[in-house]
Amino acid sequence: MKFGPVPLDQALGAISAHSVKIAERSIKKGARLTSDDLAALRADGRNSVIVAQLDADDMDEDHAAESLASSLCGSSIRLDRPSTGRVNLFASASGVLRVDASRIAALNAIDESVTFATLPDYRAVERGEMVATVKIIPFAVSKKIMDETQAVIKASPLVSVHPFKPRKVAAISTLLPGLKPSVINKTLAVLEGRLAPSGSMVESDLRVTHDVTSVTKAITSALDDGAELVIIYGASAITDRRDIIPSAIEHAGGRVEHFGMPVDPGNLLLIGSVRDKIVIGAPGCARSPKENGFDWVLHRVMADIPVTRADITALGVGGLLMEIVQRGHPRDPGAEHVE
Repeated sequence: MKFGPVPLDQALGAISAHSVKIAERSIKKGARLTSDDLAALRADGRNSVIVAQLDADDMDEDHAAESLASSLCGSSIRLDRPSTGRVNLFASASGVLRVDASRIAALNAIDESVTFATLPDYRAVERGEMVATVKIIPFAVSKKIMDETQAVIKASPLVSVHPFKPRKVAAISTLLPGLKPSVINKTLAVLEGRLAPSGSMVESDLRVTHDVTSVTKAITSALDDGAELVIIYGASAITDRRDIIPSAIEHAGGRVEHFGMPVDPGNLLLIGSVRDKIVIGAPGCARSPKENGFDWVLHRVMADIPVTRADITALGVGGLLMEIVQRGHPRDPGAEHVE
């Protein structure tokens, strides 16, 4: 692509590099210059104009952006129409966004003319939410550069949405003296809000004493009733793998995948399984509607994305979240604390 000032008699059909206001006419940036535009420029006393002129192997910005966006987008993504070298990508379903960070970095490193930006990997998104954008910086891109981008993509998407799926959810709340029923009711209301994007509901509300036998029976009962996901809210936080909730999971014939996570709030989350159904021991912060580590795990589970020990231990970078009042020990000793 050629770029720079050219005499008006060489500018017909070239792309105006900048918006130009002259008398009663305005020429927009990116417009193809017509004979009327050139006549108006001459009448304004000008004898040259700054333009972009495409070479034979160049692809104009809109076609390049559309071609690139079409190649890299995966499932549950829709593309907007190209404009000024940009194509925006939107989620066509509510779910969890997945992005291939290493290949996106490789694509962006090919040439400064090509850029691709996304929301963070594993971000929960709503249907219709913008999740990514392709922007071609100049007015055109060479075929060589476009070929290099396709070599990075290799017919495999760089961005996709894993849709949420409705599940039959059982909530088990353990009881100890001093725990008010209103606290449990509010906790379940918060959980219903978290489940709403997936179309799921709490179909079993089990409240049992805080001991291994009672929790084991509750897990078994929930699964016998067809629960596909069991979430346990302890009246007392889990403090060890041998505590009440992990022990109950094992007594029910299950296993603990991982206890603890490098996300704060959310450190005391436990994830395991019984009869191949996921069981989550919720941290205390899960009673709050504010974002915490429980949300990150729940989103993946509701989108059918496996959650392993390695997945959880990889959450540390970015895992320091906002302070919430439910913390027993606020980070700032001088901060106000509300029970």
